[in-house]
Amino acid sequence: MTFVITSPCIKELAAECVDVCPVDCISKGDNQYFIDPDICIDCGACEPVCPVKAIFYEDEVPEEESEYIQKAKSFFGTKS
Repeated sequence: MTFVITSPCIKELAAECVDVCPVDCISKGDNQYFIDPDICIDCGACEPVCPVKAIFYEDEVPEEESEYIQKAKSFFGTKS
C-alpha cells in the first residue's frame, strides 16, 4: 500500500509533503502533487503536514476520491 494525494491538492501545491518525504517519492504534476506508489515506504511523514488534508493511506481514500489512486499510478506509469 501507499499514500495517495487527492483533490484538495489541486492547484494548492504547498509542497510541505515534498519537504518531509525521506525517499523523495512525491513529484509535481501539472496542477497537483503525486506520490509514486513504487517508491513510497508508507512512513506517513507527508500526511500530517498537508495543509489541505489531501493525503490518505490508500485503503482510507474516501470513495468519492478513489480516482486519485489510479491518477497517481498513471502519472508514474505503474501497472499495479
